[in-house]
Amino acid sequence: MQTQNAYRLILASASPARRALLAGAGIDAEVLVSGVDESVVEAEDAWTLCLALARMKARTVASDLPADPSALVLGCDSVLEFEGEVWGKPSSAGEAIERWSRMRGKSGVLHTGHHLTGLVTGRQAEAVGTTVVHFADVRDEEIGAYVASGEPLQVAGAFTLDGRGGAFVSRIEGDPGNVIGLSLPLLRNLLDEMGVPITSLWRR
Repeated sequence: MQTQNAYRLILASASPARRALLAGAGIDAEVLVSGVDESVVEAEDAWTLCLALARMKARTVASDLPADPSALVLGCDSVLEFEGEVWGKPSSAGEAIERWSRMRGKSGVLHTGHHLTGLVTGRQAEAVGTTVVHFADVRDEEIGAYVASGEPLQVAGAFTLDGRGGAFVSRIEGDPGNVIGLSLPLLRNLLDEMGVPITSLWRR
């Protein structure tokens, strides 16, 4: 395993929650948004879809960067699997209300794909984090107020764990970071596969 500590992590995501998770863990990631059209990607299931999107984001950003042996690009994407359907971000307030009306009092599975690639080595590692989310039996007026806040329209599954929506999640089974958008334990494992200790990304 390499022990040098001059690595850069480039996050191929516009998500402030993912960047905040990394910062809280001592990693100051650079952010380069891929700009890929997620609608062109089709998959039979949520697991395959989130990983394909994460891979596409990371590879798109990596292809535009100059060669740098210290640079690693991380792509992530989250989707919610609920009653056999795959949900990304809702397209409208009406759709968000409809989703919450169905989700309340029930459970869904949040999948987050992670893809890590090295610019010079070409080495890649990827995996999907999966967390079961149990939703509270929220009232109609709570759903309306939550959707009116705008938060559900910005996130996969129309909810967050680290924002206002956290009050409407009764419990989870798995890594809470994965629900927010990035699993730090999973990232550590991917880095290990590439011979990079996560401590080499910590700010000094």
